[in-house]
Amino acid sequence: MSGYFNDLFSGTKSLAVGMGITLKYFFEPVVTLQYPHETLKMTPRFRGHIDLVKDEETGESKCIVCGMCQKACPSGCITVEGEKKEGAKKKTLSSYTLDFTKCSLCGLCVENCKPEAITFSKDYNLAGPSREAYVFDLVKRMKERCSP
Repeated sequence: MSGYFNDLFSGTKSLAVGMGITLKYFFEPVVTLQYPHETLKMTPRFRGHIDLVKDEETGESKCIVCGMCQKACPSGCITVEGEKKEGAKKKTLSSYTLDFTKCSLCGLCVENCKPEAITFSKDYNLAGPSREAYVFDLVKRMKERCSP
């Protein structure tokens, strides 16, 4: 019979401890965000997919089509193409494609870019219906992002 009362006492004690913890957190502020209406503030060190950096003087990309980002990428997710226009001394960027489904966000492409033409974006909640939605044309994205 004493085992019965022991179990009853220890059960009541554990219930009181649990209810005390629940009561403590009941009066603290809510930390849950209401997602579609509220979003998290990204930290400055957040690394999303890469984006091209716009040259303020020319209005074009800073990319000089050296291909160092493409060579440094261990995933092989970057494709850079350029063309030499008539009368120009250097190549100009015609296509910069990123296959984000393969990207491991290692940052080697950003480190190896000497003219600092690429940087990490702050996009964190990407959603798409298919894999093709994650193959980005970064030249097109830069023009859309920078146009008024």
